[in-house]
Amino acid sequence: MMKRLLAAVVTTAFAVAAIPDTTRAEDTKLAVIVFPGVPNLPIFAAQAKGFFAKRGLYIDVRFTPNSEELRNGLAESRYQIAHSAIDNAFALKDKANVDIAVVSGGDNSLNHLIVQPEIMSLADIKGKTVVVDAVNTAYAFQLYEMLRQNGLKQGDYQVNPVGGTTLRLESMIKDKAMVAAMMNPPFSIRAQKAGLKSMGTAAAALGAYQGTSAFVLRTWGQANADTLVRYLQAYIEGVHWTLNIANKPEAVALMIERLKLSDDIAAQAYDVATNPKEGFDRDAALNLEGVKNVLGLRAQFEGGTPAASDKYIELSYYRKAMAGL
Repeated sequence: MMKRLLAAVVTTAFAVAAIPDTTRAEDTKLAVIVFPGVPNLPIFAAQAKGFFAKRGLYIDVRFTPNSEELRNGLAESRYQIAHSAIDNAFALKDKANVDIAVVSGGDNSLNHLIVQPEIMSLADIKGKTVVVDAVNTAYAFQLYEMLRQNGLKQGDYQVNPVGGTTLRLESMIKDKAMVAAMMNPPFSIRAQKAGLKSMGTAAAALGAYQGTSAFVLRTWGQANADTLVRYLQAYIEGVHWTLNIANKPEAVALMIERLKLSDDIAAQAYDVATNPKEGFDRDAALNLEGVKNVLGLRAQFEGGTPAASDKYIELSYYRKAMAGL
């Protein structure tokens, strides 16, 4: 009898483990494209705490290797929502004529300028090679501007576009000739533990700056307004949960699980992300002065005059989401 009971328990356990998806039939499934990193913690929290589920949403988070995949995937409707540097949204609109709508903020990029230990000042980068995601994306522009402020103009250094932050860190660790890159946590923390060093934050050098934002195809947002509002509500609730210091142990555990971090790096990354001055925007609000500065940098390094922000931004979904929380 005992053997039969054990066999039944084991059979049931395997049957439960084999269920591939706990999504309810009526749930709306959304593919969300992001770069790996700490800026995704509110999404992880909203998944783990059921903030999406209680609104009938099932979120499939995809990590992108670079800006090109993120931009192309959103334009081709392989993903419904992107969380990335807002400059990627601007590039989609201006370079590819893809009509996007920026619908929320997130952070100021949380970026540090990371260099090889032999670099004593940013002027030392002259004649050397820096690594970026792509040559004409947001955090590349941050790097160019920080170097410009220290007397280096484009052409004084070489630019190697290797891809996302994971690849930039690997490149600098493997090849000492790659002397500088912009990195946010956990990569900025891992870099310093590997012997690289920080030359300061982008926020300190550039002032107001809109980093991570959420954006969608404008036509998708119009056709799925209620879904988008519910998504933003869950995301904002995830931000609020993350910023509650009482949730630090659970938030750290989430990063250890989702980002494969060590305990100490995850804890340090949480502290950076929740810093009252330089961490996540409390309500995932868009920093309009930061948006203006991002557009200014794009014009500075791409040519032309800064565009008006109105053609990129649609905050009606965000306002409705906030009103319903």
